[in-house]
Amino acid sequence: MNENGKKVLEAEHLVKIYRRGSEEIPAVNDVSLSVEVGEFVSFVGPSGSGKTTLINILGCLDNPTSGRLVLADRTVVDNGEVLSESSLTKIRREIFGYIFQKFYLIPTLTVIENIMLPFTFYKKPGAENEVARIMKLMEIDHRKEHLPGQISGGEMQRVAIARALVNRPSILLADEPTGNLDTRRSQEIGGLLKGLNEKEGITIILVTHNPALASMADRIIEIRDGKIHTKGMALS
Repeated sequence: MNENGKKVLEAEHLVKIYRRGSEEIPAVNDVSLSVEVGEFVSFVGPSGSGKTTLINILGCLDNPTSGRLVLADRTVVDNGEVLSESSLTKIRREIFGYIFQKFYLIPTLTVIENIMLPFTFYKKPGAENEVARIMKLMEIDHRKEHLPGQISGGEMQRVAIARALVNRPSILLADEPTGNLDTRRSQEIGGLLKGLNEKEGITIILVTHNPALASMADRIIEIRDGKIHTKGMALS
């Protein structure tokens, strides 16, 4: 973890309410937290606790009902007032890389074509030069001409991680990235994420049910009933 104390994300009193008829369901209920540059944070908690809703709000994939969110010194949400969709799109592509439980690879594209897919919409200067390095880092360079159906589940998740990295994000959001993998491959992906954090300095926010994966983080935050139950302690 970076020790300079600079905040890359600050959230204050975030609330997300879903309405079902006259009933109001608070999926996120008055959550405040901050994440430092280079920190590795994991969210844990039972199913339905609000973890995914929270990470989607932090990653600008969903809007809160109320609260404040600041990313890289830019106010994204203030008292429920959200930036325009075009501004949010710019923030998503410039700040975040996203990894999900499902790999979301296009089956008719090769590994390298899937990894370079973000360049169709946006490319940071010099990012294209990162492709070969990232494929080697993910140990999938020998698979670059293979289709997703020709590689293992662990390799598919490595491709998904590589795709999330090609535009050099400041924050990597990972929502149950090992949920579809067996124990050995889960450990491999966990080790890759830890290496990206320690060696590449990438800030990682992780949602997981996997205790071993959560324990790789600098800090574990437990979510229950849409609230932070405990902010946890820095892990040695």
